[in-house]
Amino acid sequence: MSPDASHDERRRYRRFPMIAGVRLYSGTAMWTTELIDVSLRGALVARPADWSGHLDALFRLDMKLENGPIIGMGVKLVRDGAQELGFSCQKIDLDSFARLKRMVELNLGNSELLNRELAMLGQPA
Repeated sequence: MSPDASHDERRRYRRFPMIAGVRLYSGTAMWTTELIDVSLRGALVARPADWSGHLDALFRLDMKLENGPIIGMGVKLVRDGAQELGFSCQKIDLDSFARLKRMVELNLGNSELLNRELAMLGQPA
């Protein structure tokens, strides 16, 4: 079994590729990039060329879905790769959560799977 396969088996939240523009905000900077995938617990984005953020730092992440609304969340940088950045969701407003939940529901195509993922949200990572 490859290390990536083992990592995928441990993943508790399904991730979905999405086409969306992303803006990341720190207290002093803003970066524009593209979404790679998203889950109920976070997002993976393409690393901006001028990236200067640090692991465990907090950011604001706004996703603009193609022809859709903005989903905004407070995130923490948990993965800083050469090509991508991984963020865990720390805080999300009710409207953004409802949009994200609906997007996940449409991609899962199964309300039982959605309910299982929602139940895991209250558990430690």
